[in-house]
Amino acid sequence: MAQQVNLTNKNTNQIRQGHMGFSWTTLFFSVFVALFRSDWKWFFIMLLVNIVTAGLANLVFCFIYNKAHLKSLLQDGYTPEGSEEFATSVYAYAGIPKPKLEE
Repeated sequence: MAQQVNLTNKNTNQIRQGHMGFSWTTLFFSVFVALFRSDWKWFFIMLLVNIVTAGLANLVFCFIYNKAHLKSLLQDGYTPEGSEEFATSVYAYAGIPKPKLEE
């Protein structure tokens, strides 16, 4: 099961949820996961690739979608809630450097 990550955008005060780990929902519900998360870029990518591969690509997307969605949220200015260690692990999982704190 994927670990839930609560993210907050300090500029817009929006709260979103991301996940770290294997995406069982993507395995079972395919492109609808990206649609329900309003992740339009990945919705269209997954839809096109699943049409071309007759749905077989979904077996790959269930391994990579949560990481891609979390990475895009972090790049859009969302920051993880929780301890410093947890925030560091979220950025490490997404594969992007943790931003420096402004003083």
